[in-house]
Amino acid sequence: MEKAMVKIAIVYHSGYGHTAVQAEAVRRGASEVSGTDVSLIPVENRDESWDFIDSADAIIFGSPTYFGSASAQLKELLDETSGRWLEGRWANKLAAGFTNSAGMSGDKLATLQQINHFAMQHGMIWIGLGLPPGNNTSTGSPDDLNRLGGFLGAMSQADADVPPEVAPAGSDLRTAEFLGRRVAEAAVRWRAGQAAETVAA
Repeated sequence: MEKAMVKIAIVYHSGYGHTAVQAEAVRRGASEVSGTDVSLIPVENRDESWDFIDSADAIIFGSPTYFGSASAQLKELLDETSGRWLEGRWANKLAAGFTNSAGMSGDKLATLQQINHFAMQHGMIWIGLGLPPGNNTSTGSPDDLNRLGGFLGAMSQADADVPPEVAPAGSDLRTAEFLGRRVAEAAVRWRAGQAAETVAA
């Protein structure tokens, strides 16, 4: 019997296109893992995508950081899940997050914490970035993975006056790809472990 694909939903909002570029990098990384079905879902398209999201093994949430917070558009989607929370529908799914801002800091950590708290309330299992900080020694470089030094999720920076065709770029996108691969690999292992438990039972 053919093994079912592991589903990964990348649910994101992008106000000016920069976070969409980051989301695409997350998708590339996740899609490199064999046995995965990865779907990019802008929050504007959620109504036709709830079935995929609800059936996903892992959900990766992305948002720009505006004034130290996730965007109102992503927050609107999160708030719509109260019925799913009551049912425990997303419990034990894997979760992760990514964010972009114009500032090097921009208080991006606050956005990732906001998404993390949401996932914890749903009983999800959070997957962090799993990388040491880059560019933090005299021999470091902006080309290092995780150059912004995040741990909770993937961070990227894009100057406010450049188009998404220009930024984010380089190591920030490779860091996003790393997060996508990490979540996908974890989801494949998680699904295999659940299948083994079912067989053993």
